[in-house]
Amino acid sequence: MSAPSCRLCGAELTRTFVDLGASPPVQAFLRADQLDEPEVFYPLHVRICGSCLLVQLPDYVPAEDIFHDTYAYFSSFSDSWVEHADRFVDHAVDHLGLAEDSFVVEVASNDGYLLQHVARRGIRCLGIEPAANVAAAARERGIESEVVFCGAETGARLREQHGPADLVVANNVIGHVPDVVDFARGLRNLVADTGRVSVEIPHLMRLIQGNEYDTIYHEHYQYLTLLTTQRILAAAGLTVVDVEELETHGGSLRTWSTPSEVAGPPSDAVAEVLEAERRAGLHTLEGHAGFAERVQRVRNDLVSFLVEQSRAGATVAAYGAAAKGNTLLNHCGVRADLVQFSVDRNPAKVGMYLPGTRIPVLPVEALAERRPDYVLVVPWNLRKEITAQLSYVADWGGRLVFALPVLDVVEPELSATP
Repeated sequence: MSAPSCRLCGAELTRTFVDLGASPPVQAFLRADQLDEPEVFYPLHVRICGSCLLVQLPDYVPAEDIFHDTYAYFSSFSDSWVEHADRFVDHAVDHLGLAEDSFVVEVASNDGYLLQHVARRGIRCLGIEPAANVAAAARERGIESEVVFCGAETGARLREQHGPADLVVANNVIGHVPDVVDFARGLRNLVADTGRVSVEIPHLMRLIQGNEYDTIYHEHYQYLTLLTTQRILAAAGLTVVDVEELETHGGSLRTWSTPSEVAGPPSDAVAEVLEAERRAGLHTLEGHAGFAERVQRVRNDLVSFLVEQSRAGATVAAYGAAAKGNTLLNHCGVRADLVQFSVDRNPAKVGMYLPGTRIPVLPVEALAERRPDYVLVVPWNLRKEITAQLSYVADWGGRLVFALPVLDVVEPELSATP
């Protein structure tokens, strides 16, 4: 069987970045009547291209099988993420001088979590969202939304229908598309010749430094540095002219790009981030080595802790039926004998079962009702927000557990430090 090829440069992918075994798609939650049926597990074998250095997961699962009308991720259930979007819109309005006669397009607009802030300022906007059920939630907020995947053809069609955009936003989506060059061409077709494209990405450098391997799952097709992001956008005629470092998702980058034909010299920040990546070894193939061993240590520590608590008769629940948690729990081989239940604020997940592990998802109120000895906080990237929400766990002497970047068991009132 021949090796898969790089989706950016076409070279054969013969080098492993990390192999997490196999897992079902992280949003493929199960109903109770499906528990006696089989599940399909797909490889989570991440490669690195020896030519262009793009770290990527072969498209074992087609995007159409992930982002459909039962997709369970709704951005608005995270208060801090909605606040992040509001701050971004404030910044973009000031930075670009957006006004009521401007036009903003967001790709992967989800439930309108970001564009609601644009619309509130009286700025015309359009969302592009492939999951019909999620787009419907945006429309309920009054956000015009197209249910379609973004690509070169879609971008050209929507530009003709709605006009060129002064700002195109693509937050945490460029990693979600298997044909990443066609996607980037869609961004170029959407944006005005004098407009800007803002792309946020979880930064691979921070993923490695923080052992954030639970962000690897089938809907994340590539894991990006500034260098590889530049190369993707350049293939579509976009040039990165500025970059900001963010704390979101364990450490992210926000790039600002313009059509290459009008791009000026990049800011000093671009050179600084590229130099930090170079010092971290991420501009060479050899510099990406060693991550797999660190992942194994995370797994071993969490499994040992859970087995120890099981032997002691302690109960463990998980907070957050998040995608990242499904990667973590499946990789660790955890089932309901070690983590008895999970809770989530999203009503679309309550009453379901986690994919692979088949741990039941209950409403958040179940924590206070059942009083587990330990609460494994899955969305570690929202640590400050969630630990504030879970301060009441201290009422019965419960403790919070974080698996990443290293195992950390803490008293709730002491756990709010990020």
